[in-house]
Amino acid sequence: MPRSALVQFTRRPPPSESSEVPRKPSWLKVKAPGGPNYMALKHLMHDLRLHTVCEEAHCPNIGECWEHRAATFMILGDVCTRNCAYCAVAHGTPAPLDGDEPARLADAVAQMGLRHVVITSVDRDDLPNGGAEVFAEVIEAIRLRRPDASVEVLIPDFKGNADALAIVVAARPDILNHNLETVERLYRIARPGGRYPRALELLRRAKTIAPDMLTKSGVMCGLGEEWDELIGAIRDLRGQGVDILTLGQYLRPSAAHLPIARWYTPDEFAELRQIVLALGFRHVESGPLVRSSYHAWEQVESAVAAT
Repeated sequence: MPRSALVQFTRRPPPSESSEVPRKPSWLKVKAPGGPNYMALKHLMHDLRLHTVCEEAHCPNIGECWEHRAATFMILGDVCTRNCAYCAVAHGTPAPLDGDEPARLADAVAQMGLRHVVITSVDRDDLPNGGAEVFAEVIEAIRLRRPDASVEVLIPDFKGNADALAIVVAARPDILNHNLETVERLYRIARPGGRYPRALELLRRAKTIAPDMLTKSGVMCGLGEEWDELIGAIRDLRGQGVDILTLGQYLRPSAAHLPIARWYTPDEFAELRQIVLALGFRHVESGPLVRSSYHAWEQVESAVAAT
């Protein structure tokens, strides 16, 4: 790699003239959802009693994705046992597991005719394996109803439980995703229930168990990280063999959540994209509105084509 590229990787952007975070910039404004596909999908989710992270996490791309009939299903209920300082999902004591959830979810996938399915969950630290068996059941149910669909799972860290990870990997998802979310220095305040080394170890172990399986992670920008810290986290992910990376702007769900330290510009996200590709990732989504499942239906095709 040229020396100039290495220098570029560690540079920091010039400091802002003001310590105050300005109002939401124009490039973060999106059209309010409400198209026909959006409404149809909303009714389908309600009728089948399913949860989506699109709604629970207040994703800004819900209108675009649901119009493409793409959604990220959230299993294991809608109450998380952790309380991350950036997340809008409710936390507390979850309800008992719903044994019919895998079948209902597979019904939704079949009715929507999905080619790519994304499954995530709340953290369920109250369960022995963190709900890993349910992930496996959902993958199996989708394979039966929609065998041509690719399946992506966005999993919790299972508190480092290697057996739980093995259960999910054995179900053969096409992509296994675990988001790093932020740099190591900010884990204690942003993600107190998680551990930075544990997240990296999960991704490394997944690749060791199934070398041909695509792995993926994501990082939020604007929580207070320095530029070189961000590049360091990206390097750490590549060091675990991660194939796909998503980088997006942190958006504060409410006044009770961590404040936004700064807005990253579209040009900065474009620069980050070039850095990520130069480090050897197969695919990257980098932009202000990018979230973990943004254009997920295209990511798997791009990553496979890069092999």
